[in-house]
Amino acid sequence: MRPQLLAALAVLAMCGCASQNVSIRRLPPETPAADNAAAIVRADELTAAAQQASERTAGQDASLAVTPLTPADAPSMYTYDPWERLNRFIYRFNARFDEDLFLPVVDVYRRAPAPVRSGVSNFFLNLSEPKSVVNYLLQLRPVSGLRSLGRFAINSTIGIGGLFDVATRLKLKSDLTGFSATLSRWGMHPGPYLVIPILGPSTLRDGVGLLADYGVSYAINVADLYRGYQSWGLGTLDAVNLRASTDFRYYASGSPFEYETIRFLYVHRELIEDEALHAKKPPKAHERGTPAGR
Repeated sequence: MRPQLLAALAVLAMCGCASQNVSIRRLPPETPAADNAAAIVRADELTAAAQQASERTAGQDASLAVTPLTPADAPSMYTYDPWERLNRFIYRFNARFDEDLFLPVVDVYRRAPAPVRSGVSNFFLNLSEPKSVVNYLLQLRPVSGLRSLGRFAINSTIGIGGLFDVATRLKLKSDLTGFSATLSRWGMHPGPYLVIPILGPSTLRDGVGLLADYGVSYAINVADLYRGYQSWGLGTLDAVNLRASTDFRYYASGSPFEYETIRFLYVHRELIEDEALHAKKPPKAHERGTPAGR
C-alpha cells in the first residue's frame, strides 16, 4: 500500500511542476466571410494601382514616340554634277597622286617634332588673316575684320612672324573667311560640283573663291612671300602641312559609292554653312567645324 501511495504523490508533484510552464493560447475567432471580403478589396486595390502605372507608362511612351521617317523626309542624294565624267577622272588621279607621292612626303613631314609642325600651322594660319580682313569688309562685317586684323598684328610681332598663336591666348580666336563665303553672303549658290586636281572636292563657287583669295594674297604680298621661288616653296609646305592634318584616305571606306558619298557630304555641308552664314548671328569657326577660308 505504501509504495502505491508514494507513486501517486510523485505523479502529483510532477504534474504540479509541469503546470508552471504550460500556458493556454487563445486562437482568434474564425471569420471566413470577413476575411474573404478584405482579400477582395485588397486585390481590387492592387489591380487599380497596376492599371494606373500602365497608363502612366503608356503616356510616357506616347510622348517619347518618334514618328517614323518616310522617303520624302530623307534628304535627296541628288547633287548637281554636270562634269561627273571629268570629276571622276580627276578623283582617281588624286587618289593615285595621294598614294604614290603625297602621303609618303606627308609621312616624312609627320616625323618632325610637334612644336615645329605647330609653328608651321600657326605661320600659315597667320598668313590667311589679311585675306580674311578684306573679305570681312566685303561682307560688311567690320567687327570681325578688325578682329582678324588684330590677330595678324599681334601674331606677326609678339608671335614672331606667326610661329606662335599669341592672339588666341589673348582670347582673339581665329575665324577665317574667304571669297567663297563672301559670294554666299551676297546670295550666290554653290553651283555645280567640282573636283580640283590635288585639292579634291569643291564647287564652282569655291573654285572661284580660291582663285580670288590667292589674288588678294598675291596683291598684298606679305613680306614678299608671294613672289619668286619662295612662293612655290611655301605653297608646297602649306599643302603638305594641310594634308598632314587631314585624316581622309581615298578608297579607305571600301564602298563602291565613295565618290557619290563624298560629293553628297561636301555639297550639303556647304549648304548648311550657307544657312548659318545668312543667320542673324553667324557661327564661330569652332561651331562650323572647319574654317571657311582654309
